[in-house]
Formats: sequence, C-alpha cells, structure tokens
Amino acid sequence: MKKAIAAGHCCLDVTPVIPDNGLTASQLFAPGKLTGINGVQIHTGGSCTNTGLAMKVLGANVTLIGKVGRDEFGGLVRGIIRKHGGSDAADHMIVSDDVDTAFTLIMAIPGVDRSFLSFPGANDAFVPEDLQDEVLSEAAHFHFGYPSMMKRLYENDGEGLVRMFRHVKELGLSTSLDTCAIDPASDAARADWMKIIERVLPYVDFFMPSMEELCYMMDPAHFRLWEVRAAGKELAAVFDLDTDVRPLADRLMALGAKAVVIKCGAPGLYLRTAGKDVLSHVGPNLELDTDAWADLDFFTRSFVPEKVLSATGAGDTCIAAFLTALLDGCGPSECTELAAATGTSCVEAYDSLSGLRPFPELRKKISEGWART
Repeated sequence: MKKAIAAGHCCLDVTPVIPDNGLTASQLFAPGKLTGINGVQIHTGGSCTNTGLAMKVLGANVTLIGKVGRDEFGGLVRGIIRKHGGSDAADHMIVSDDVDTAFTLIMAIPGVDRSFLSFPGANDAFVPEDLQDEVLSEAAHFHFGYPSMMKRLYENDGEGLVRMFRHVKELGLSTSLDTCAIDPASDAARADWMKIIERVLPYVDFFMPSMEELCYMMDPAHFRLWEVRAAGKELAAVFDLDTDVRPLADRLMALGAKAVVIKCGAPGLYLRTAGKDVLSHVGPNLELDTDAWADLDFFTRSFVPEKVLSATGAGDTCIAAFLTALLDGCGPSECTELAAATGTSCVEAYDSLSGLRPFPELRKKISEGWART
C-alpha cells in the first residue's frame, strides 16, 4: 500500500463517561448540581491522531505529524500514539519547549451530539516549516485536518495553509483537507473562510468537510436558516441533499475542486468529482484511475450501529477508511462504503479506535445485508 502522511491538529481528549440517566444537557449542567459519572476516558484527539491512528489500525502505511509541548499531556499523547501505532509512530511528532499541549474536554451525553471545551495550545504554533521535505518525499499522499484550530495557518487569509499545500503538491503528493467546527466567539470565526477555501482549493485533491462546517464557512446566511429549520435538532437530522448540500458542492466545483467528500453525519456521505481533465491534476504519486473517478455525484447511506456510545472521532475515522481504501486502489463506491461503515463502527465506542473493524469484516457485514440508516 502507498505511504501516507496524516498531519494537523493534535490534542489530548478527556471524556467523562456520563451515565444514561435520562437527563438533558441543561439538567446535567444546572448550576450547583452534582452528577455522578462512570469514570473518564483519556485518548488522543484531533485530525492528526484520530485519522492517522485509525489509518494504522485499518492497515495503512502512515506517518503522523502534529505538534505538542514538552509537558505531561505531550508525553501522554506520544505514549498513546506509540501504543496504537507502534514504537516508531511518534518519531515525527514535533515537540516544542515553548508551548503547551492542546487538550479538549468532551461532553458526550448519551443520545445527544457532543460538545467541547478546547484549548488550542501547540496547534496555534504549527507552521508549514514544521514539515520536513525528507519525510514528505517518502509519501504518496498528504492529509491535513482542522486548520481552523491552528492560528498560524488560517491567519492572513490562510497564507500559511496555502503555502503548505502548494509546497506539498510541488513534491508530487496527492492531498486531502478536512475541516472542523468553528467556535463563533473565536478568532477563526472572524477569518474569511470563503476566501481561504478559494485560495487553497487549487492545491487540494480531496476536500473532505462536514456539511455543517462547509455551510458555515461558505454560506453563513443559509447556515442560520438551516439552524432555524432544525429547531434545536442536529442539522443532519433535517438536511436536504438537493437544497443544503449539492449547492455547496456546485460552488466548490465552480472554484475548480477535483473531488469533494461531504460528511453528512449519521445519514451518510456525499461524493462529487470533476471531469477527467481536472482529475488529471491529482498528485501523480497517487496514480488515481481517473476514468473510474471522473464525473461522479452520489450519496452513500450509513449503516445502523449496534449501539451508540459517542460520536467522537466518527468523521475522522470515516476519512481514515476512505483514504486507506483509496491508497489500496479501491474504487469510489467501495471507498465511500467502507468509510460509512467505519464511521458507524466508531460510534460504538467512547474513543475513536476501539470500535473499528478491519475491512474484511466490514465487507462481510455489508454483503450479509447490514441495515442502513
């Protein structure tokens, strides 16, 4: 299998195990209320580790590159990476003496989507120069995630992000970019994300945002109307493919996108690709079958999980499966099927790795009629 790099946002995730006691979020966190929990889960988080380690678990040849501090949390992050990825898995992690390791407190209330308290830490200090050409040149594909949580990359209209992707493309790698939710009160919310997307898209082969993140970045007015329509529900519960998602993909294709994979939450994945001429500009190291991938427009429904413990990392592991299958030479339909199945498997555990199933098991389960959402 071709070698990949999974880089980007990296943190330590701390998840209290909240019992399914029927309480709403407002009841759980009422001022002065004491609620017992069933322990705590401590895992790595962020695109670099969630996607990178999931790719390792799924059998990919992948190098992880993220930035941590030389502190206790940084030691925990590197130790967890070695535990799941092997003795050399953390060798290319960037360790800084000047910044603290990022961490996220994840509130995963049973039956409710997650909420997060996040400290950006070392991620805000990540710069393109942190990547080493000798490491990049060994790979066929470069995946990067969560630039909106990495200040040095999104500031100045994404100058750092654009410079990084342009350089990676010049080295012959294919590329993919993932996004994450943006805190409306953060500096990232004041960035011109439409302009950033427009600037970086020529150097991105597979753009892989969620529909909510993409709409927030590209069409804030529609996003607000969508929130009103949802009336407190998750946007994925009330989305319409033709009015909410396809118009965003249309705009991306008009900007010159090659392939767009839009994560639509529990319902599934939407894939849109350009014509063969545009796809011919995908990084040559990937050796993409442009005939098989050209001019696609379809939706792949997710599968019904046996249980739902936490959606933490579901999007990241979904991408991990898509990229692993892509690097293994699978076609577009199988890439999206395995991605949807992996995202479903992920929610059956509190962390992003424990619920993952190997591809042969997923293929067997799908062939035997795994129920879809």
